[in-house]
Amino acid sequence: MAFVNWLKRNLVVLAGLLTLVYLLLPNIVVTVFSFNRPKGRFNYEWRQFSTDAWKDPCGVAGLCGSLSLSLRIAFWATLGATVLGTMIAFALVRYRFRARGAVSSLLFLPMAMPEVVMAASLLTLFLNMGARLGFWTVLVAHIMFCLSFVVTAVKARVMSMDPRLEQAAQDLYAGPFQTFLRVTLPIAAPGIAAGALLAFALSFDDFIITNFNAGSAVTFPMFVWGSAQRGTPVQINVVGTAMFVVAVLSVLVPMLVGSRRGKHKA
Repeated sequence: MAFVNWLKRNLVVLAGLLTLVYLLLPNIVVTVFSFNRPKGRFNYEWRQFSTDAWKDPCGVAGLCGSLSLSLRIAFWATLGATVLGTMIAFALVRYRFRARGAVSSLLFLPMAMPEVVMAASLLTLFLNMGARLGFWTVLVAHIMFCLSFVVTAVKARVMSMDPRLEQAAQDLYAGPFQTFLRVTLPIAAPGIAAGALLAFALSFDDFIITNFNAGSAVTFPMFVWGSAQRGTPVQINVVGTAMFVVAVLSVLVPMLVGSRRGKHKA
């Protein structure tokens, strides 16, 4: 009876922990198999513990080149989508203009429609324009794809802002630029950062839109897909583990810094 009562009290916590384990299980498997020494080309069965792949992550031809290309595209796509998305979000929240509702609806479409539809549409557009498929077509496609996610994240933050804070800054003789730089931007920063992180993850991870518009360029997801047809190098697991660790640290470190600052202020 005591166990049943304890289970009822902690059912939500247990369900959350089980869900978290389920979500992280693929990452755990990738991490474990990054220390494997497979027998043959496929890294699907555990054979022997080894750190050889970690010592030489670029040991597979083309892996680091594709990784570098994905990182460059993700960086510039994140920068472009964040700047454009932030401006669009402020315009949608702060200003009234014709077709405002239609613009909001159209911005939601890339998130709602299947990626293959957007990929085929962009490919048709690039071919009609006579553009050469490669780095720039992928970059433009990723900015267009990530833009909606950035707008959604920043818009939610801007809508929750108290306009009286900006009015108080103006009452204290702050100009429009000073008000935006010292009041508006710091308040909106968490939403902008969330949109940027989401855009980077989506761009780095994307395969369908990239595969349609890459031409001869090979990004890391395309390299992984191509390698899976012939074998799965352990170095792929190494890169996946490293990216997972960086993503976790990018979330945990700001949280720890923020909690410490809160304790010091208290």
